[in-house]
Amino acid sequence: MKKTGAQILVDCLVKEGVDTIFGYPGGAVLTIYDALYHSPLRHILVRHEQGAVHAADGYARASGKPGVVVVTSGPGATNTVTGIATAAMDSSPLVVFSGQVNTPLIGNDAFQEADIVGITRPCTKNNYLVKDVKTLAPIIREAFYLARTGRPGPVLIDIPKDIQAQSTDYVFPRQVVPRGYHPTYDGHPGQIQRCLELLATAERPVLYVGGGVILSGAAPEILKFAEAENIPVTMTLMGLGGFPGSHRLSLGMLGMHGTYWANLAVTECDLLIGIGARFDDRVTGKINEFAPLAKKVHIDIDPTSISKSVKVHLPIVGDVKHVLRQLLADAPRPRAEIARARQKWLKRIAEWKKDKPLSYRHGKMIKPQAVVEALCRATKGDAIITTEVGQNQMWTALFYEFNHPRQLITSGGLGTMGFGLPAAIGAQAAFPGKTVIDIAGDGSIQMNIQELATAVQHKLPVKVAILNNGFLGMVRQWQKLFYGGRYSHSRMDVSPDFVKLAEAYGATGLRAQLPAEVEPVIAKALKTKGPVIMDFVVEPEEDVSPMVPAGEAINKMILL
Repeated sequence: MKKTGAQILVDCLVKEGVDTIFGYPGGAVLTIYDALYHSPLRHILVRHEQGAVHAADGYARASGKPGVVVVTSGPGATNTVTGIATAAMDSSPLVVFSGQVNTPLIGNDAFQEADIVGITRPCTKNNYLVKDVKTLAPIIREAFYLARTGRPGPVLIDIPKDIQAQSTDYVFPRQVVPRGYHPTYDGHPGQIQRCLELLATAERPVLYVGGGVILSGAAPEILKFAEAENIPVTMTLMGLGGFPGSHRLSLGMLGMHGTYWANLAVTECDLLIGIGARFDDRVTGKINEFAPLAKKVHIDIDPTSISKSVKVHLPIVGDVKHVLRQLLADAPRPRAEIARARQKWLKRIAEWKKDKPLSYRHGKMIKPQAVVEALCRATKGDAIITTEVGQNQMWTALFYEFNHPRQLITSGGLGTMGFGLPAAIGAQAAFPGKTVIDIAGDGSIQMNIQELATAVQHKLPVKVAILNNGFLGMVRQWQKLFYGGRYSHSRMDVSPDFVKLAEAYGATGLRAQLPAEVEPVIAKALKTKGPVIMDFVVEPEEDVSPMVPAGEAINKMILL
């Protein structure tokens, strides 16, 4: 059966199980948009292409399915780069379709031409320029396979306008496996046995859990493994929710803004098992002082991540869900003396927690930490939370208790301001019946505030909680601590009236200026239909604590 390239694209998306795409039309994709007109696919029209990719990313992280984006050529395509890089750093599965000028014009600096394949090569898992309509369906099939398997990630397909209009015989291809691409899912039996031997003698073990646990669906296995071995669990920012934050074995987040007890536990443990984590610089601090007493095991599906920054004693390449099941199948119960030692270890950690709990001083002004705690109480810890980047992100990580995977959606590796609102839109599109809240700063929310119109148009009732301190807060905090209090260009002297701005977009705007107003504003926002902006005027110079100075060991925390 003959179909045009645009029709093939739409049919492939339907057969791949796609139900929602995010995009912005333009001249080089009008043929695709014409094919979409009568398709069953839900299209969410964004207000900026960066917003489209972040929204697709939020959809992917919330649902576990690849997010899909369609944009036009030239600036439409280049506007996706920040979103693609964000997804790549956090291993989020995306398939991005960009339009391109007609094939004969490629390389001639035609109107709205950009070499998006070359531009995105460093930040995609793979990308393609379609040169023959006959190859389009196999390329799409391969792109989805790559995006969702192994270590997930973004894939880009650049389709010239003439290829979209050309017709060819079309049959949806069987699974296409790229040559040489064979991710390892099961851990090597010998390495599994060596890990069990290390575990059998460990008196002060710690599980260090990253986003890979969530991506692989391994949260049940982590819980079972930690309980069976009585091992405390610390999580990266991306790993929050991979292990219940309320569990007795949870240490919360580690690293630069990690909890006091998590950082001390990692520093003094004798066995550190990294599971689906990258040992990145925000976690390790000074590398030669990171877990100096510990044998280090690293379980990851991406072999290039192992010993990349921290040399480990035992690498295990494999999908963490598979590897944990292998460990659970063969792990003996801890010997009596080891069980007693671990109980003593947990008691010591509990003393650290009691000695230096997460806290803040209440005052006449609203404290941002109190807003996050109030949001957690009001939602009973069961909302999908997105964040922007900066202090708002760290207060969320520390003061909202995440008990479920795919509950926190945040830009970890790239630290992209402007991520939270479009990501919330994507998550809400994936789960219309769930409460979705973007916890934001007054600086970062303005990076993609235009996407509020997207939420209003598509009736996506996201709630935005702005912790409005009048600063680029994390920049100000660093300037205060390390640059002599010289607040060089970090003060937001002019910001919009967020209540009026919400109303201008057709949303609801609410404001709290006193501590007593926080809970009523949240309660009203959660009862209000449609998108809501909550403007919390908070203490302007409140800092995130704990904090490890850049380049220091993670046990050298500043406690404010």
